Amino acid sequence: MLETNFTPFPEINTERLLLRKMTNDDAPAVLKLRSDERVMQYIDREMACNIADAETYINRINTSLDTNEGITWGIALKKSPHILIGSIGYWRIIKEHYRAEIGYMLSPDYWKKGIMKEAIMAIIEVGFKSIQMHSIEAHINPQNEASSQILLSAGFVKEAYFQENFFYKGKFRDTEIYSLLKN
Repeated sequence: MLETNFTPFPEINTERLLLRKMTNDDAPAVLKLRSDERVMQYIDREMACNIADAETYINRINTSLDTNEGITWGIALKKSPHILIGSIGYWRIIKEHYRAEIGYMLSPDYWKKGIMKEAIMAIIEVGFKSIQMHSIEAHINPQNEASSQILLSAGFVKEAYFQENFFYKGKFRDTEIYSLLKN
């Protein structure tokens, strides 16, 4: 079975990005992200309404980190490491199958600049080399064409399409699943 230990927190540096631990200091940026209809359009979760909601989200992320059940990095530009522009992580690690589910979001100010692909490629490397995962999956709303294209460009393949498998806000919704194997 996969063993995970995220202490100390594994910061990641890429050409342009710093992937770092999120703290309650990031709550205003998290609130801005999670209350933006464009960001949340394809994320079937409740939008944040206030700083307390953002802090609850950060605390949930850090509890998952403390229990080694998941890891989420805050995305910042190297030139402005204190300004959170997004998040990315393995929020559901299936230890017995050496598999994890990736999730991510990014401020619209940084869309279409290659930032999310750069972050995805960085955590793929950590997932396969450091964490020793065998596969990574992504569950997306089929209408999220941008996410589909980023995943395909990062080497993922569309593995499944589930019809009406997710109930949210009074409606059954479809899910596409993409995956990437270590080899």
